[in-house]
Amino acid sequence: MVLMKTLSAKPAKKPPSKPEGFLVNTGVAKTILELRSGQTLFCQGERADAVHYLQRGKVKLAVISKRGKEATIALLNSGCFLGEECIAGLEHRKTTAVALTPATVFKIDRKEMIRGLREEQPFCETFISFMIARSARMQDDLIDQLFNSSEKRLARALLLLAQFGKDGAPQTVIPKISQETLAEMVGTTRSRVNFFMNRFRKQGFIEYNGKLSVHRSLLNVILHD
Repeated sequence: MVLMKTLSAKPAKKPPSKPEGFLVNTGVAKTILELRSGQTLFCQGERADAVHYLQRGKVKLAVISKRGKEATIALLNSGCFLGEECIAGLEHRKTTAVALTPATVFKIDRKEMIRGLREEQPFCETFISFMIARSARMQDDLIDQLFNSSEKRLARALLLLAQFGKDGAPQTVIPKISQETLAEMVGTTRSRVNFFMNRFRKQGFIEYNGKLSVHRSLLNVILHD
């Protein structure tokens, strides 16, 4: 069962620099959800009545076709918003969100989110910046899918999972991500993912030590023509 705790709005304080800080310290009411690994946050087709913010953990976004085929479209790290499409008036979820690790999520009802965006200018600016970055990421994903080989697409996916390019050194990728999930993200077969993963390991780009670790040298695969 999801552990829930409702927080009332607090008086505004000095604006923090990250969405989490705004959600904790400004007057935006929310509910905290504690998810287990493998637990579903929301399902495709459900009523879209809230925006979620991933404070801790990793979440998979997937879509399921009418024939039951599932495709992973994104793996989200802490600091991401989910379900923001409800602000645009969409009544039902277009994706399913599942926790890949234990996760802490802030749930903000649609009306409260809209009120916060209207009345909390710093929070609104932060959210808009996030959406612009999300749009740019989606464009990059499309370009990657259209023009790069499956090997380069896999390398890019692993670097994104390791949060390469953000503050600090690349992090360790989630310990139990399956090759089937990677294949869905990359748009190839599991056998091809297995082949490239073995190649990356032999070349010293990644390591398996109970967890999958990604090294900066994996960039060579993307930069090499």
